[in-house]
Amino acid sequence: MALDDRKGVWKSGRGKGRTSTKGRQLDDTAWDQVRDLLGDRPRQRDLLIEYLHLIQDQYGHLSAAHMRALAEEMRISQAEVYEVATFYAHFDVVKEGETPPPALTIRVCDSLSCELAGAQQLKAALEDGLDASQVRVLRAPCMGRCDTAPVLELGHAHIDHATVEKVEDAIAHGHTHPTIPDYEALDAYVAGGGYRALKDLRATGNWEDVQAQIKESGLRGLGGAGFPSGTKWGFVRANEGPRYLAVNGDEGEPGTFKDRYYLERTPHLFLEGMLIAAWAVEAETAYIYMRDEYPAVLHILAAEIKALEDAGIVEPGYIDLRRGAGAYICGEESAMIESIEGKRGIPRHRPPFVAQVGIHNRPTLVHNVETLYWVAKVCREGPECLNTTEHNGRKGLRSYSVSGRVAQPGVYLLPAGSTITDIIAAAGGMADGHVFKAYQPGGPSSGLLPASINDVPLDFDTLQPLGTFIGSAAVVVLSDQDSAKAAALNMLRFFEDESCGQCTPCRVGCEKAVKLMQADTWDQDLLTDLSTAMVDASICGLGQAAPNPIKSVMTHFQDEI
Repeated sequence: MALDDRKGVWKSGRGKGRTSTKGRQLDDTAWDQVRDLLGDRPRQRDLLIEYLHLIQDQYGHLSAAHMRALAEEMRISQAEVYEVATFYAHFDVVKEGETPPPALTIRVCDSLSCELAGAQQLKAALEDGLDASQVRVLRAPCMGRCDTAPVLELGHAHIDHATVEKVEDAIAHGHTHPTIPDYEALDAYVAGGGYRALKDLRATGNWEDVQAQIKESGLRGLGGAGFPSGTKWGFVRANEGPRYLAVNGDEGEPGTFKDRYYLERTPHLFLEGMLIAAWAVEAETAYIYMRDEYPAVLHILAAEIKALEDAGIVEPGYIDLRRGAGAYICGEESAMIESIEGKRGIPRHRPPFVAQVGIHNRPTLVHNVETLYWVAKVCREGPECLNTTEHNGRKGLRSYSVSGRVAQPGVYLLPAGSTITDIIAAAGGMADGHVFKAYQPGGPSSGLLPASINDVPLDFDTLQPLGTFIGSAAVVVLSDQDSAKAAALNMLRFFEDESCGQCTPCRVGCEKAVKLMQADTWDQDLLTDLSTAMVDASICGLGQAAPNPIKSVMTHFQDEI
């Protein structure tokens, strides 16, 4: 191939020529715009998602020209940019000739708690009452605000107990940015003794002594898996550095909002726990992966990390805050790590485990937000802050996210041995006019239990004999006015939407399950076979746990199916 005498004409054969190279052409204006947005930020491959957010926030969508320019600027293929952008729900990819979305988007949560509170009727009313050319109305999965259902997000502002009137008022006044709650900032936290434990440990501490305290407290992973927290540290330390720490802040399990609750009130208790864990494993960098549905938390963390840097508590850049983009699967630790690396959030095959091969193929310690909150508490107050509380033969404390048909939804810190009766009582009892019928003990992955099973502690290892588990302690209470069958269908629709698509049993299984569950009478034999295939053959916990709502309804609510 050679360039002939006519400038800019590439010849690939006798009589054949074109005025450009093959493929989508680079637009100089779009390239200048992308370079202006990126400024002097490093053109690292793992920052791709962060840079897609910059473009989406600035222009309201991702045009083909901007994606082409971003690929050029980062020296990666257009295919890589496109596959990442289209994987995440919060990016709007607009090809040549397509009409960009309206400037304003409303996302209406339709997960179980919001569904019970009338989300579908709200969404229909908004679609009928608003100009579709000016405002786009979309359904969305759980936003972690189940205590104020129904909830929607207008731009980046959440509207609790949402109504059409509230939305119209917010639009009229331009309220599309997050409201930042009052929280304990750095100065107040330090005045109360904050970061003293971290300072002492950095000066004279022994990580094995801290690990022993964590083990003595009985602290286990509070993101859902329940793995002993201190034991993880030893696994990571056993591998040669450099090592990393990654915080899983992608609290996407419907019904769960405890992490947001703590971060919007005492962010530094979490940050100190994170820095203690990072010190214990000698982490080179501490990554925080926070879901995009928490814009106020992202603002708080960015401000307080800057305050830590200014105070000299951490080196600039040591804490790397990363923003998710709307993908429940990124709550799975290896999928989160893929996303931190700027890729699609697709779970990895294991082994090797992330403690050996994690971020950038280096040993990585992964902890949940609330777990690190308790790490700081244990280091400040001793293991007694957890292990001296005992109830129903269980030790410790649990943060239960409680929503649904209770009088006072919210986060309740209760003894780990609490039963559903204890939890409903803490939440003010049942809502007026509702009689307790069923409950979700730990997010949709845990399925449903009937009200008659009301004396079992909702804790690790106590629910397995019933075919379920505590998970993230996301308790949603149903009443005599609700259908267990409809609730299970809501849960499977969530899994159908959120499956990453990597493995056939989960991708196809969730879709087929939703179709079968819409029948007036369930084909129970076929659903049982389908559930078995999904549990046995899915790559990660999403597909393995997705059939739990089906199995629990067939076990406890036969009269409905």
